[in-house]
Amino acid sequence: VAMETVSLEHQIQSVQRHIAFLKKEQMELLHDLHLEILRLQKHCSELTHDLEMKELEARQQDVLDREMEEKCRAMEAQLQEKEKDNLELRKELQHKETLVAALRSSLRSKERRFLEELKRRSHRVTILDTELQKQTEAAAYLS
Repeated sequence: VAMETVSLEHQIQSVQRHIAFLKKEQMELLHDLHLEILRLQKHCSELTHDLEMKELEARQQDVLDREMEEKCRAMEAQLQEKEKDNLELRKELQHKETLVAALRSSLRSKERRFLEELKRRSHRVTILDTELQKQTEAAAYLS
Protein backbone atom coordinates (compact mmCIF):
# COMPACT_ATOMS: atom_id res chain seq x y z
CA VAL A 1 0.00 0.00 0.00
CA ALA A 2 2.91 2.32 0.79
CA MET A 3 4.27 1.67 -2.64
CA GLU A 4 0.99 2.42 -4.18
CA THR A 5 0.74 5.59 -2.14
CA VAL A 6 4.19 6.71 -3.32
CA SER A 7 3.30 5.86 -6.88
CA LEU A 8 0.03 7.65 -6.49
CA GLU A 9 1.81 10.68 -5.02
CA HIS A 10 4.26 10.66 -7.97
CA GLN A 11 1.35 10.53 -10.34
CA ILE A 12 -0.36 13.39 -8.47
CA GLN A 13 2.85 15.43 -8.57
CA SER A 14 3.29 14.62 -12.26
CA VAL A 15 -0.30 15.64 -12.96
CA GLN A 16 0.21 18.81 -10.92
CA ARG A 17 3.40 19.58 -12.90
CA HIS A 18 1.49 18.99 -16.14
CA ILE A 19 -1.35 21.20 -14.90
CA ALA A 20 1.15 23.90 -13.89
CA PHE A 21 2.87 23.54 -17.29
CA LEU A 22 -0.48 23.69 -19.09
CA LYS A 23 -1.53 26.71 -17.01
CA LYS A 24 1.78 28.40 -17.87
CA GLU A 25 1.34 27.54 -21.56
CA GLN A 26 -2.28 28.71 -21.43
CA MET A 27 -1.22 32.01 -19.81
CA GLU A 28 1.49 32.53 -22.46
CA LEU A 29 -0.99 31.66 -25.19
CA LEU A 30 -3.60 34.04 -23.72
CA HIS A 31 -0.95 36.75 -23.44
CA ASP A 32 0.14 36.19 -27.07
CA LEU A 33 -3.50 36.14 -28.18
CA HIS A 34 -4.13 39.38 -26.29
CA LEU A 35 -1.10 40.97 -27.99
CA GLU A 36 -2.30 39.69 -31.37
CA ILE A 37 -5.78 41.11 -30.69
CA LEU A 38 -4.24 44.49 -29.80
CA ARG A 39 -2.07 44.38 -32.94
CA LEU A 40 -5.07 43.49 -35.09
CA GLN A 41 -7.18 46.23 -33.45
CA LYS A 42 -4.41 48.75 -34.15
CA HIS A 43 -4.12 47.51 -37.74
CA CYS A 44 -7.90 47.67 -38.11
CA SER A 45 -7.89 51.25 -36.78
CA GLU A 46 -5.14 52.18 -39.24
CA LEU A 47 -7.03 50.58 -42.12
CA THR A 48 -10.24 52.33 -41.05
CA HIS A 49 -8.39 55.65 -40.92
CA ASP A 50 -6.83 54.99 -44.33
CA LEU A 51 -10.24 54.09 -45.73
CA GLU A 52 -11.80 57.24 -44.29
CA MET A 53 -8.98 59.34 -45.77
CA LYS A 54 -9.40 57.67 -49.16
CA GLU A 55 -13.17 58.24 -49.03
CA LEU A 56 -12.57 61.90 -48.13
CA GLU A 57 -10.06 62.23 -50.99
CA ALA A 58 -12.53 60.52 -53.33
CA ARG A 59 -15.30 62.94 -52.29
CA GLN A 60 -12.94 65.88 -52.75
CA GLN A 61 -11.89 64.51 -56.13
CA ASP A 62 -15.55 64.11 -57.09
CA VAL A 63 -16.16 67.75 -56.16
CA LEU A 64 -13.12 68.80 -58.19
CA ASP A 65 -14.26 66.64 -61.11
CA ARG A 66 -17.73 68.20 -61.05
CA GLU A 67 -16.22 71.69 -60.88
CA MET A 68 -13.94 70.88 -63.83
CA GLU A 69 -16.88 69.46 -65.79
CA GLU A 70 -18.86 72.64 -65.13
CA LYS A 71 -15.90 74.78 -66.19
CA CYS A 72 -15.48 72.66 -69.33
CA ARG A 73 -19.16 73.04 -70.20
CA ALA A 74 -18.92 76.80 -69.65
CA MET A 75 -15.77 76.98 -71.79
CA GLU A 76 -17.42 74.88 -74.52
CA ALA A 77 -20.43 77.23 -74.48
CA GLN A 78 -18.08 80.22 -74.72
CA LEU A 79 -16.21 78.52 -77.55
CA GLN A 80 -19.45 77.90 -79.44
CA GLU A 81 -20.47 81.54 -78.91
CA LYS A 82 -17.07 82.73 -80.13
CA GLU A 83 -17.28 80.44 -83.17
CA LYS A 84 -20.74 81.85 -83.91
CA ASP A 85 -19.40 85.42 -83.56
CA ASN A 86 -16.42 84.50 -85.73
CA LEU A 87 -18.73 83.11 -88.42
CA GLU A 88 -20.78 86.31 -88.38
CA LEU A 89 -17.62 88.41 -88.61
CA ARG A 90 -16.40 86.30 -91.54
CA LYS A 91 -19.71 86.81 -93.33
CA GLU A 92 -19.50 90.55 -92.68
CA LEU A 93 -15.89 90.61 -93.90
CA GLN A 94 -16.84 88.71 -97.04
CA HIS A 95 -19.68 91.16 -97.67
CA LYS A 96 -17.34 94.13 -97.20
CA GLU A 97 -14.72 92.54 -99.48
CA THR A 98 -17.44 92.16 -102.11
CA LEU A 99 -18.35 95.85 -101.68
CA VAL A 100 -14.68 96.87 -101.91
CA ALA A 101 -14.27 94.83 -105.10
CA ALA A 102 -17.39 96.46 -106.58
CA LEU A 103 -16.15 99.95 -105.60
CA ARG A 104 -12.73 99.24 -107.14
CA SER A 105 -14.37 98.05 -110.34
CA SER A 106 -16.59 101.15 -110.43
CA LEU A 107 -13.60 103.40 -109.74
CA ARG A 108 -11.60 101.79 -112.56
CA SER A 109 -14.54 102.20 -114.91
CA LYS A 110 -14.97 105.89 -113.97
CA GLU A 111 -11.21 106.43 -114.29
CA ARG A 112 -11.26 104.90 -117.80
CA ARG A 113 -14.20 107.10 -118.83
CA PHE A 114 -12.48 110.14 -117.31
CA LEU A 115 -9.25 109.39 -119.21
CA GLU A 116 -11.20 108.81 -122.43
CA GLU A 117 -13.07 112.09 -121.90
CA LEU A 118 -9.78 113.85 -121.13
CA LYS A 119 -8.19 112.43 -124.26
CA ARG A 120 -11.23 113.43 -126.35
CA ARG A 121 -11.22 116.98 -124.94
CA SER A 122 -7.49 117.28 -125.38
CA HIS A 123 -7.92 116.28 -129.03
CA ARG A 124 -10.81 118.75 -129.36
CA VAL A 125 -8.66 121.51 -127.79
CA THR A 126 -5.90 120.72 -130.26
CA ILE A 127 -8.38 120.92 -133.19
CA LEU A 128 -9.86 124.18 -131.87
CA ASP A 129 -6.38 125.59 -131.28
CA THR A 130 -5.43 124.69 -134.85
CA GLU A 131 -8.61 126.34 -136.18
CA LEU A 132 -7.97 129.42 -134.03
CA GLN A 133 -4.45 129.70 -135.44
CA LYS A 134 -5.81 129.38 -138.96
CA GLN A 135 -8.45 132.04 -138.27
CA THR A 136 -5.85 134.29 -136.64
CA GLU A 137 -3.59 133.88 -139.67
CA ALA A 138 -6.55 134.50 -141.99
CA ALA A 139 -7.56 137.60 -140.01
CA ALA A 140 -3.97 138.84 -140.10
CA TYR A 141 -3.77 138.17 -143.81
CA LEU A 142 -7.05 139.95 -144.37
CA SER A 143 -5.99 142.90 -142.27
